Parts: sequence; structure tokens; C-alpha cells
Amino acid sequence: MADSVDFFELENFVIKQVPSKAYYIPNFISEDEERFLLDQIHGSPKPKWTKLSGRRLQNWGGLPHPKGMVLEKLPAWLEKYTSKVGSLSVFNSVTPNHVLVNEYEPGQGIMPHEDGPLFYPVVSTINLGSHIFLDFYHPLNKTIQNVEENSDQSSLTLDDRYFMSVLLEPRSLFLLTEDLYHNYLHGIAERTCDVVTDKVANLDACNAMLGETLQRTTRISLTIRNVPKTLKFKINLGR
Repeated sequence: MADSVDFFELENFVIKQVPSKAYYIPNFISEDEERFLLDQIHGSPKPKWTKLSGRRLQNWGGLPHPKGMVLEKLPAWLEKYTSKVGSLSVFNSVTPNHVLVNEYEPGQGIMPHEDGPLFYPVVSTINLGSHIFLDFYHPLNKTIQNVEENSDQSSLTLDDRYFMSVLLEPRSLFLLTEDLYHNYLHGIAERTCDVVTDKVANLDACNAMLGETLQRTTRISLTIRNVPKTLKFKINLGR
């Protein structure tokens, strides 16, 4: 694992073809670690899973909410990785306290979105199982190149607003920060396979070739973040 990455080494993993700033670290964990994590996730109690229309997920560390998150202790098998990821310079000594586990079957995805102010502005994702394309889009309130100045931005389709993808391979770590975190949307298209094009910004760091078709299998992501606003007592969330 690249657990000794310091600031200068981390800069070697920056994706240069994207707005500032994202990092891609292939083989951040070993195959044995990947199997261990998958075993822990699949061995979690059934009530830990929440089923959504396009995926299912587990929340660890608490349930993020605008009023604050009631902290729950992370299990040791997750704490090991929140500590390792949190030691990277992008977190500036802020300790990650929340892990969202997402499971995507082939053909499942998530609409373009931003993570917003609930979280410290760094998203770190460890990718398990299948590869995925994380697609990036201009938001509607941002002027888009190659679109006429007087055109109706609200009429633009997702295809019009799409501008790049990042290929997340198994066992890799992806870090999303700064302008790319605050001012762009990211999502996963509902496809069963992905075609590698010149829109894949980190292709030079991946084991894939231009024009190649990659078949999706079941993919699980560990999204490791920090929720700054925490509470030591339960609150009424209006349920």
C-alpha cells in the first residue's frame, strides 16, 4: 500500500488533465487487502444495508445530517484505512470520521451531483471489485466552452455538460479536492460496460488502452470523508 505517501510524493499522482485538483493512486491496496475488505463488507449485518433505486449502501461512523452527525465508532477494519487515507496531505491533519460503502451492480449508477458543505472538501475513494468510470460535468451555472454566450444554458443536456471521466481501477485510491470538488458535478452512468476514449483523463496511469471496452462487474467503493459538524447526543431529525 502507498501508506507512506507524503506531500511531495502525492503530487506525483496528480491528474494533470483535469481542473485543480484530483489524484489517482493505482494499487493503493493489495489483492489480499481487497479480499479482506470485501469479506468484512459482505459479512456485515443485513440491517446495515440501505437499498436505493440505483445501488445499495452502508453508512459507517454515523448518519451525516445538516444539524450534525452523531458520531459512532468505526470498526477496526475501517479505522485502519481512514487513518492511512487521513494521513495524506490533502486532509491537512483533519481525521476522516465517516465511510460510505456503495455497491453497484453492472448497469447501476448515480446521477451527477456534488458532495456539498456537509463534508470537509476532500473526497477519497478506495475502489473494490470492478472498475468504474467516474464522469464529470459542468453545472448549469458555469459558462461552458464551445457554447454560445447567448444560448440557453438550461436547455443543455447531460451530454452537453459532460467533459471528462476518470477510470477507477480495482484497488485504486481517488482523491477529489479544491476547484474540482467545489465547482463541478460527478456521477456514474448506468452502463454495463465502458469504452475507453480520449476523455479518460488518467489513462496514462491505468492498465487500459484507448478503444478498449471494459465490462463492469459488481463494484464496491469506500468513500472516506470527514463530517466537521458532529454531536455527542442524539437529535430529532424530524422522522
